[in-house]
Amino acid sequence: MRAKIVAGNWKMNKTISESTTLVNELIEALDGVELVNTEVIVAPTFVNLQACQLLAEKSPISIAAQNMHQKLSGAFTGEISAPMLLDIGVKHVILGHSERREYFGESDALLAEKVKTALDSKLVPIFCFGEVLEERKSGKHFEVVSEQITTALFDLDKESWKDIILAYEPVWAIGTGETASPEQAQEIHAHVRQLIADKYDADMADEVSILYGGSVKPANAKEIFSQTDVDGGLIGGAALKADDFTAIVKAI
Repeated sequence: MRAKIVAGNWKMNKTISESTTLVNELIEALDGVELVNTEVIVAPTFVNLQACQLLAEKSPISIAAQNMHQKLSGAFTGEISAPMLLDIGVKHVILGHSERREYFGESDALLAEKVKTALDSKLVPIFCFGEVLEERKSGKHFEVVSEQITTALFDLDKESWKDIILAYEPVWAIGTGETASPEQAQEIHAHVRQLIADKYDADMADEVSILYGGSVKPANAKEIFSQTDVDGGLIGGAALKADDFTAIVKAI
């Protein structure tokens, strides 16, 4: 049975004191909550990772990084490597987020390198993919998503997929005034699962957790998570408030 996952991406928010306060609030809020086949992950900014990891290591919360470099070391000023993350106990890393693609020009070819480095280093990548508004309106969403998955992930062997989490981001539904319905989320999730089944096999595809990352909130989480191929969420703004994030976790 594939895992249910609720992951919070804190982006460039929260000081170290604010981050540790939020982790403590989440630990307290989740105390006694039965998490059956469910993982809870949060991704603070780099400078807050170790402090949050130390707080969370004996809790049901895992700490993830928001990005990493494809090389293990070298003259890459300002970058963070997989060994650095592992050394402080981090086990997950978000790769290919739409903001990294848009603002920092990350391509699927580059992301293929990052994913391979993460897997070789025993980090679990949370690989993000999704179409922008123009691509959705022109009916190219299936094509775009297929290309992103194929280019970045389809050179991997079947065994590697046991350690990959996918996250669909309908970029057109984030801060645009447009809204993605649960049915639209399910449509893309099912498409991606079939794409993986066609490349590898159906049993393997059925074990891959695919998260939805399109403005999930307490009010819509239960309906979104009820879709057959939606295995949880990659949460943005609602992950910055303990009450909201906890309500989303409980909705799974």
